[in-house]
Formats: sequence, structure tokens, C-alpha cells
Amino acid sequence: MTSSFFATTLLPLALFVIMTGLGLSLTMADFRRVLVYPRGMVIGLGNLLLISPLLAFLAAVVFRLPPELAVGMVLLGAAPGGTTANLLTHLARGDTALSVTITAVSSLAAVITTPLFLGLATWHFLGEQTEAQIDMTRIVLRVLTITIVPLVFGMLVRAWAPGFAKGAEPWVKRVALVFFVIVVGGAIYEARNEGLNMLVAVGAATLTLNLCAMSLSWFIARRAKLDLRQSTAIAIELGVHNTTLTMAVGAMIAPVYMIPGAVYGIQMILTASVFVWMIGRRNAAETP
Repeated sequence: MTSSFFATTLLPLALFVIMTGLGLSLTMADFRRVLVYPRGMVIGLGNLLLISPLLAFLAAVVFRLPPELAVGMVLLGAAPGGTTANLLTHLARGDTALSVTITAVSSLAAVITTPLFLGLATWHFLGEQTEAQIDMTRIVLRVLTITIVPLVFGMLVRAWAPGFAKGAEPWVKRVALVFFVIVVGGAIYEARNEGLNMLVAVGAATLTLNLCAMSLSWFIARRAKLDLRQSTAIAIELGVHNTTLTMAVGAMIAPVYMIPGAVYGIQMILTASVFVWMIGRRNAAETP
């Protein structure tokens, strides 16, 4: 395992700031929206928690990634939605409330789903012996500490000091964005010894995952007769993951596990921005 400052300090700190920022924007009403938007929530979470990891597994197999990178791909696919998805959904005039709710619920579920899919991927691609060497209890506790704790902390601040939370939220989000850029660059630097060819191979796999996830989730949402704004939110949620969480968990094992998340972190902003530009005008035309 890497013991670098980046892996042990910067990554967890970045994720703490990002999740605190999400918490500052949430109230209990956001979680009650699960009942308000049952069909949208079921489809969105089903895509995110089941279809996305499956697509990541298929991409790893199709592109014949080395075992460690294949595990990193599945870990990426199992990551919850990211706070950037909420901003992009807003810019696309999608259903921001639905987006925020999916992000919040999937972040809570990540305590279970992330270690679960990590274990399954490790068993499949690396074998039982390697799986036994990974301390899943430690990973579960780490995910809990760096996701749920700051999320709850941010929500408590929002509840106890709403004025302060409202003023602090945009600043926290700016700091989180800076951290995100540093984290992506740092993860690629940490894995520099893995070679350019490996980065190219991963880039093709992650881009395929990104495009397939967004396209398939959009198709499913539209076939389920969700409106344009809800379909937009679900497609962006499937395209924009919490890659910082992916890298933080991967760093607990070895730097190579962070590569898919780092590469995807760059790609997802580009592809999602194009989608926002394309669908935003359509949503604006149909929004009363």
C-alpha cells in the first residue's frame, strides 16, 4: 500500500471537503423526495448502483485491462454520483432536486456498495488469495469516515446555522473544485510509473463506460416515460461519478487502482459538458 502524503492525507481531505459541501446543500426534505419521485429514484439508483458497475465490468473485460486496472474500473463503476453532477444538471435545466437526492442516497449506499463491488471484482480478476489480503473492514470504516461523517456534519451545520451554511456553501464548493483538480492530477502523477500505454488503454475503457452509461440511462429513463428534466438528471448522474471516492479507496490498496478514476475524472467533465450544451436548449424550450 502507498503511504504517500497524497494517498494518506490529501485524498481523504479532498473527499471530506467535497462531502461536507454536499451536506451543506442538503436537508431532510431532500431524502423525503425519494417518496415524491419514486419512479425517477428507482430508475436513477438502479442505473447507478447496478447497471453502472456491470458496464464497468464489461468494459474491463472487452478492453482486456490488466487485473489491477480491471478492479479499479469496477470500483469506478460502483462509485456514487458526484456533486458536480448536481451543478451540471442545474446548468442543463434538468431536475436538480432529483439529481441532489440521487447523489445523497447513493452516497449513503456507498458504504455498502463500494466495498461489495470491490470484493467481487477482486475475487474475479485477482483471485481469492489477493482478495483475502484486502482488509474489507478497514475499507468499510474508511468509506464511512470520509463520506457519511462529513455529509452528516454539513447537514447539521445547515440545520443549526442555515445563514452561515448558505454563505459558506459556494466557498466550500470552490475549494472542493480546486481539490478535485489537484486530486486528479496527483493520482495520475502517483501512477506515472505504470506507463503511457496503460493510460491509453484505460482511457479507451473509461470513455466507453462514460458514453455507454449516459446513453443507456437516458434511453431507460425515456422508455420509462420520465420527462426530459428527470431524464437529464439521471443521465448526468450516470456520467459524473464521485471519482475522488474511487481514488481514495483505490489508494488504500495501491496507486494503480486510482488510474481509472483519475482518467475518468477528466473525461466525464468534457462529455457531460457537451451533453449539457446539447440538451440544455431543448429543456429550456420545453420548461414552462
